[in-house]
Amino acid sequence: MKATIYDFDALDFNGRKKSLRDFRGKVLLVVNTASQCFFSRQFKSLEHLYRRYQEMGFEILAFPSNSFSNQEPLTGRNLETYCRVNQQVSFPVFKRIHVVGKYTDPIYKYLSDIQQNGRIGKAPLWNFHKYLINKQGEVVDHFYSLTSPMSKKVHNRIEALLNDEL
Repeated sequence: MKATIYDFDALDFNGRKKSLRDFRGKVLLVVNTASQCFFSRQFKSLEHLYRRYQEMGFEILAFPSNSFSNQEPLTGRNLETYCRVNQQVSFPVFKRIHVVGKYTDPIYKYLSDIQQNGRIGKAPLWNFHKYLINKQGEVVDHFYSLTSPMSKKVHNRIEALLNDEL
């Protein structure tokens, strides 16, 4: 039996463990973020995407990471304030993790390893790489940093998964 995203836990800003089973039955977009990245302007687009589809069973899970050129220097309350106040995001944002390299978080090992997830074998190349997860907790697609959350491709894939068409 292949693993799913539901087999993992993440830590919130206060270090409390949150089971990703809590998101069972929802379509997920998992994104590695960084406050000092050029792509940080995608926070606003991600929030718009979240508000558009949230009532239909869609969630965005953000994982801040300092894995690329030290573009996420913030941690703890400072990072939470940046996300909640400065960027005004309401979707779940977790504690800073590694998304590539020797200390890669188990969630990102799963997301980027075809041997573990059965479908995608692509690690993030930069911040704001996006993984799309179906209602069964399986990785079904990914989008590079350059792909805007507002792109037709992203919207079409989310809508198809929400409507059980994929």
